[in-house]
Amino acid sequence: MSDKYPVQGAGLGLRRGLLDSLSALNSDDVQFMEVAPENWIGLGGRLGKQFRAYTERFPFVCHGLSLSIGSPAPLDVDLVKSIKTFIAEHNIRYYSEHLSYCSDEGHLYDLMPIPFTEEAVHYTAKRIQQVQDILGERIAMENVSYYAAPYQDLSEIDFINAVLQEADCDLLLDVNNIYVNSVNHGYDAMQFLQQLPGERMRYAHVAGHYAEAEDLRVDTHGAAVIPTVWSLLEAAYDRFGAMPTLLERDFNFPPVAELMLEVQQIQQLQNKYQSCAANLRT
Repeated sequence: MSDKYPVQGAGLGLRRGLLDSLSALNSDDVQFMEVAPENWIGLGGRLGKQFRAYTERFPFVCHGLSLSIGSPAPLDVDLVKSIKTFIAEHNIRYYSEHLSYCSDEGHLYDLMPIPFTEEAVHYTAKRIQQVQDILGERIAMENVSYYAAPYQDLSEIDFINAVLQEADCDLLLDVNNIYVNSVNHGYDAMQFLQQLPGERMRYAHVAGHYAEAEDLRVDTHGAAVIPTVWSLLEAAYDRFGAMPTLLERDFNFPPVAELMLEVQQIQQLQNKYQSCAANLRT
């Protein structure tokens, strides 16, 4: 395993609705899997046993939903401690979360954008450092999709880069979110991608979305990845190298063979850029 990356190859998000249908897969089919820890912490019985069977066969990473790193409410330290226990119990390779918030006095059940201000940079970075201190390891924050722009003293790209730098944390690159935001907020997706810090990238996400209107895309994870997003992933590999990449699918699950075609497309792109890099070294 590369020192830079916690996992390798092409991954697939494990959802409860896929527990039975993915059981015949092996590490040649999928090189790693990902779960939201909140959905599995403390789970026993049949589902707990099924999950354990997966974590014993595949490398796993975690992508949290409830950390609410930009929230005005106090950090949920108990949640972070339970995630630390979960990581140890299942030999989870890495933990990532969303650069957003989802709570104040209660959970909002959606990922809300943090205002793009210097004050928010300092506040969010301090909370990320607190999480890293509790876990005893670095974490990655994901660039998120958003639909109503918060107060902006900074651009989105400058806000992300400032938080990553000040917190000294890593980046989970979500390629689909870049595309969705580029349509919804009218910027150049390729230019945005080029400005992200490749040295902080630890793995990537690709997913499908819903085209609500010509100028509105909704990040649903409920459809196939579109060609433009595949092209953006290729551009990421071209600039930053063929990093581990995971396919997210949260509902509208197609047959496993159809899901695997998308995982195989990730593998094919990775092989292409790994071969190009090897040729350049010789």
